[in-house]
Amino acid sequence: MSGLIGKKIGMTSIFDANGKNMPCTVLEVGPCVVTQVRTEEVDGYSALQLGFDDKTEKSATKADLGHAKKAGTSVKRKVAEFRGFDEEYKLGDSITVDHFAEGEFVDVSGTSKGKGFQGVVKRHGFAGVGQATHGQHNRLRAPGSIGAASYPARVFKGMKMAGRMGTDTVKVQNLRVLKVVTEKNLLVVKGCIPRRRNSMENMILLGNTLSLFC
Repeated sequence: MSGLIGKKIGMTSIFDANGKNMPCTVLEVGPCVVTQVRTEEVDGYSALQLGFDDKTEKSATKADLGHAKKAGTSVKRKVAEFRGFDEEYKLGDSITVDHFAEGEFVDVSGTSKGKGFQGVVKRHGFAGVGQATHGQHNRLRAPGSIGAASYPARVFKGMKMAGRMGTDTVKVQNLRVLKVVTEKNLLVVKGCIPRRRNSMENMILLGNTLSLFC
């Protein structure tokens, strides 16, 4: 499925033709440079490898420098592969936000915010004890039993327990494109998407909803 790489700028709201206030997310999408072209003859499948956002040569490896030099561009901070482009692209070609049109739907994939170490109430939605009756006073948000002692005398895999929460890959599907601002490489989509705003590691993948991301 074709797509582009971008960065979340933030959220706002706009009014539609009927005067309804719609929450939306502003994304900086592209321009993405074609850093490699996958072909059926060589790689066994057809795809485009795209790069987004320049990285300093000091922080790049020699492999990254050689890869970018072959494409005739600078080293990129984020690289991802996409399939399903209708047009033919060569190494070094640039794909802009014009790839998307107003009114179509996109899928957005990104990493959710990290919440740190959280308990079972926040992480898994446990109800807790609720009422502090019959002398209990310190079990309000405790997980309760995690298994029997005599048999099986172990904790089963997948037991819902406290632990690190967040930083998961999350995909939001079927977001309507409300605006495409070509001059500033901005894309406005309806609704919210994962990720913090305006951080350099805050990369997202965009694609048409004809099929799921690979």
